[in-house]
Amino acid sequence: MDERTSFPPIRACIFDVDGLLINAEDIYTEIYNKILQSHGKPSLKWTTKALQQSRGTIGHERLISSTCLPLTVPEFQAEVANHHTPFTNCKLLPGITPLLSKLSSASPPIHLAMASSTTASFFRTKTSHLPKLTAHFSPRICLFRDDEDMRSKKGKPAGDIFLLAMERINIAITAHTGDYSNNREEPRLQANECVVFEDSIAGVAAGRAAGMRVCWVPHAGLLEVCKGMEKEVLAGKMDEVEERLLALEAERASMGPPEAVGVEKEGRANTNGMDNGGRVESEDGWAEMIGSLELFDYGRYGIRLQG
Repeated sequence: MDERTSFPPIRACIFDVDGLLINAEDIYTEIYNKILQSHGKPSLKWTTKALQQSRGTIGHERLISSTCLPLTVPEFQAEVANHHTPFTNCKLLPGITPLLSKLSSASPPIHLAMASSTTASFFRTKTSHLPKLTAHFSPRICLFRDDEDMRSKKGKPAGDIFLLAMERINIAITAHTGDYSNNREEPRLQANECVVFEDSIAGVAAGRAAGMRVCWVPHAGLLEVCKGMEKEVLAGKMDEVEERLLALEAERASMGPPEAVGVEKEGRANTNGMDNGGRVESEDGWAEMIGSLELFDYGRYGIRLQG
């Protein structure tokens, strides 16, 4: 049987945060560029950023190495911390508000969770002024890298954080409390009943590793450097994608300064000239890429909307 025709309806949506729900990734880029320029280095390139996103310390090590920045990881992180004020002005990305509203009113209800590589306190810094976002999520089902239960787990591209988010939902289902008090007969959630929303390559790989379906919504700059390898990203083939990006980075570096175009402002993928509004599906049907959350196909995931 074709695996793509046998998926059960989605019962839970698990969201990354930075670059997916809010424009924090471009704020990071602006900060990184200020630091690079203060050390006489050119602006960050998407071939570098693509390998750094959602990778924590490993990502920072790669950024420092790729840009020849004369800083240790702790020194770099300290400089980034000195520029946190702009994050208090984070904005919601296109399509988020209607998507969350529709999911929250779906029948049967869809469980919503977050799973992000940021910290809980920094998440509050970025979103305390965005009640239209936070109102849709129960704090107990928002997972961050400094969560106590993540101490023995691996970060993205491992699937641990998404599996832990699913387990938190299952705890709530079993307890019959709070948001789930009306779902007393609801069975435990399974991985293939979850869809992960991600903007980064590592995040897509993490969703695939967790055995969940994935909706990849890349930044326009990321899509540009991943052109021709979208299906490898959707398949979660991190090693293959990283090898090709490193080769692309080396090729572009050999072309000299004209390549140093930096990172553009936050924007969803440019879908002009692409089929199905920019939608690309993995060979096995477990993952898809769309140009914007405004293009999310509820019916594809068996989600029934009210009205």
